[in-house]
Amino acid sequence: MFKRLPGDEARNLVSTTPDTAVVFRPAVVKTPAILTIVILTGRMLVRLVRTIWRHPIAAIVPAALGSLWYFYGWPLAASLSGTVVLALISWAFLDRSSFARLVGYRLLAWWRLIWIYRRHWQPVMIVSGLGRHLRGRDYLPRLGKVTCTSWADVVTVRMLKGQAVKDWADRTDHLAQGFGAKSCRVAPSHAGRLTLTFPRSDPLASPLPALAIPEEPTVGPVEIGKGEDGRPWRLKVHGTHVLVAGATGAGKGSIIWSVIRSLLPAASAGLVELWALDPKLMELSYGRGLFGTRYAATPEECADLLDEAVCVMQKRAARFAGLQRSHTPTLGDPFVLVVVDEVAFLTAYQSDRQLRQRISAALATLTTQGRAVGVGVLAALQDPRKEVMNIRNLFPDKIALRLDESEQVDMVLGDGARDRGALADHISPVPEIGAGVGYVRLETSPEPARVRAAYVSDADICAMVDSFAPHGGAA
Repeated sequence: MFKRLPGDEARNLVSTTPDTAVVFRPAVVKTPAILTIVILTGRMLVRLVRTIWRHPIAAIVPAALGSLWYFYGWPLAASLSGTVVLALISWAFLDRSSFARLVGYRLLAWWRLIWIYRRHWQPVMIVSGLGRHLRGRDYLPRLGKVTCTSWADVVTVRMLKGQAVKDWADRTDHLAQGFGAKSCRVAPSHAGRLTLTFPRSDPLASPLPALAIPEEPTVGPVEIGKGEDGRPWRLKVHGTHVLVAGATGAGKGSIIWSVIRSLLPAASAGLVELWALDPKLMELSYGRGLFGTRYAATPEECADLLDEAVCVMQKRAARFAGLQRSHTPTLGDPFVLVVVDEVAFLTAYQSDRQLRQRISAALATLTTQGRAVGVGVLAALQDPRKEVMNIRNLFPDKIALRLDESEQVDMVLGDGARDRGALADHISPVPEIGAGVGYVRLETSPEPARVRAAYVSDADICAMVDSFAPHGGAA
C-alpha cells in the first residue's frame, strides 16, 4: 500500500485514517565500536600516506626537526632551522631567478594548492556543474598537480568519466570566479586529463619598445615581441603565410613593422625582398624607401604587383620542379615577402569588380602555391568575416589582436579557440595596455598563445629608412 524507500520502513503508525500523515522512520543498523575504530584508523593511515606521497618535502621537514628536538634537544633544532632560513634568504637576495625557479614557485604552488584549490574544489565543482551530488555522495573531478610560474597557476585535472573538454571550456568564467582569478584557460593534455591556467598577473600589460635589429641576416623565425611566458615571440614568415586580424588601433602595424625590422639585414644582404601593398596610404608609406620599386598604393598598382609576384612564383616552380621541394633563400632566389595592409580594401571593398576578382585570384594563387618556392604573404585586415576575406583559411598561421565581437575570435583562429582561452574580444582598447596584444595560432600548434608585439615608432622607422634604403632589386 505504501511505497517503501531504500533503508526506510513504516512502523508505529499513529492512525490509519486517510488524512493522517504517514511517519517513516529510518532503519538503524548498529555497528560495533571496534569496526568503527578500525575503519577510521584505516582512513587516517591512507590519508597520511597520500599526504606524504603528494607533499614529501612538507612532510619530511617537520618530521626531521621533530626528531632532532627529541634526540638532541631544542637548541640544535632551532639553530639548524635558523641556519636554513638564513641560507634561503641569502640565496633569494643573491640569485632571485634561480631561487624562484627552484624554491619560491614550488612553495607558492604548495600553498595555493592547499589554501586556494583544494579548499574550494568541492563547492566550485558542484556549483559550476562539473561535479555531481548523487544520493549523498559527491562525484568530483580529481584535482592533480599545481605548478606556479611567474604569472600563472597551471592546474592539472582528471575529468569524470563521460565529461568532455567543451564542458570545462563552457565554464571558464565560473572557474575563474570560483578560484579568484581574472580568467581561466582550458587545454587538453592527455586522455581524460586537461590543464587549467589561472593568470595571477599580466606580464604583457606594459608596451614593448622596438627590438634591436639583428646583427646577422636571418629569414626567420624572426623575433617580434614577447610571449606571456616571458620568452621571446618568434614568428615564422618563411615557408608559411600569416594573417593578422584586429580592430582599428589594435596594433597590426606593430606586427608588420617588427617583421620588416627583423628582416632588414637579410634584405640588405640580398636574401629577402620586401614587397608592400599599401591601399590606405598611411601605414607602409612612412617607410616607403625600404621597398624600392616594390611598393604599390592604388588598386591598379596593387593588382600589377600581385601579378608580378605570381609570375615570380610560377617561374621558380618551373625551375624547381623535380629538383627540390622546399626553398632555401639565395642571392638568385631570395625569399619574397608580400606585405598587404588592410587586404579587405582590395578583396571586398574594391568597387571595380574585375579588379577585385583579379586581386583575389592572385592572392589565392600565392597562398596556395607560394610558400614552397619562397613567396610568402603577410596580410592584415580589420573585419575577418568570410564575405570580406574568403581566403582566410589559406593562411596557415593566424594572429588575432583586439576584436570587437566574440564570434570573430573563432573566425580568425578557428573553431573552439575562444573556448580554450583566446579572449581577443576582451583585450583593452587603451593603446598603452592592449595595442599589440593578441593570440597566435600556428599551423604546428593549434593551442592559442597570448603574445605582444613590440611597438616600432615613427622615429624607429625613419632610422630604418636612413640605414637600409635602398636595399636591392627584383626577384
